[in-house]
Formats: sequence, structure tokens, C-alpha cells
Amino acid sequence: MLPEDFYTRKHVVQIAKDLLGKVLVTDFEEGRTSGIIVETEAYAGVGDKASHAYGGRRTTRTETMYSRGGVAYVYLCYGIHHLFNVVTNVQDIPHAILVRAIEPLEGIDIMLARRNKEKLTPQLTAGPGAMSQALGISTGHTGLALNTHIFIEDRGIKVRKTDIVSGTRVGVAYALEDAYLPYRFWIKGNPYVSRGKGL
Repeated sequence: MLPEDFYTRKHVVQIAKDLLGKVLVTDFEEGRTSGIIVETEAYAGVGDKASHAYGGRRTTRTETMYSRGGVAYVYLCYGIHHLFNVVTNVQDIPHAILVRAIEPLEGIDIMLARRNKEKLTPQLTAGPGAMSQALGISTGHTGLALNTHIFIEDRGIKVRKTDIVSGTRVGVAYALEDAYLPYRFWIKGNPYVSRGKGL
């Protein structure tokens, strides 16, 4: 399980890269499910126009982003999709990383049932909404420490720097010039990377 000091580092972009190859695990009543993180997006807090916390915005929803690093921030997108984020940095600095896709490892039968699918294809967990549904993550888990029913492990999977691709984030055109920041990272050639298009 990743230690707290992995999450409390200052550089959200570096942490977003470092999460690639780590294993996201959920352990709920239905059983354990997990997958290798293959795609992330960094959101750099109050100065990042794409962040929910831009300009120091604090609401009931975003308050979790101001927690000490190492907790889950889960929000609802389009009223349908539960999107899982990892809060980073120290208390009151609202950095967060959206986990966009995983390559399934454990509990694939449970994931298939949650997603109402019959066979394993990249569509099972490629994309942040699909991924959260497959792992059983919902907004009810926002604020949960990432050492309980949701956690991330280092299982020694090495991702070479040359295999990390960067690009613009998905769905943040409203962020003006910040929409062009290359803050999305994925593992080159991995079939479970989402098909989301940046700018």
C-alpha cells in the first residue's frame, strides 16, 4: 500500500506520472477488485482553471480537495458518472489527480457484473466513469482515506519514462489557456487507455 508521503508531495504532475503502473484496489462486500493504473490527469489547484478548486473555490463538494493528500475525491459528472480522484499535497492545497483508466487484474467477474457486461474488453474500465463503476466506487466514498476499502499498491510494475505519453486533458475546454496544459498521462500502447480526446 502506498504510504501517505507518496501523496503529500508538492508536484501533482510528477505524482500523476508516478501513479502509472500502480495498482488501484477496492475491497467491498462483493469482493476485491483491482487494476493497473494506465491513465491519469493532474489538476493543480487554485491556479489551474480546469480545477474544481480554481481561485480558491470551496464548496461542500470541493472541500475534500483541501484535505491532506491520500484521500479519495469522488464527484458526479453529467449526473451519471462517478469520477475517482486522488487528493495530493498537504492540507489546504487542493491538488488532485483523476484516474481515468485501469487494466483489470483481480475480481474481473465482479467488474463484469457491475458493468453489465459478459466478457472482458477494454470498454470495461477504459474511461473514468466506466472504471469507477467497475470498481464499485461512488460519490459516497469521497473523503475516504486511501488505506481502507480503497487503496493503491506498488506491486513492482515498472513503467519506462519512454512509455509515458502526455497530452491535454479531456473535457476542459472551458479552462481557456490551461486547457492546453499537457497534464494527461498514459502508458503508450496500452489497450485500456480511454479514447477521450484532448484538445
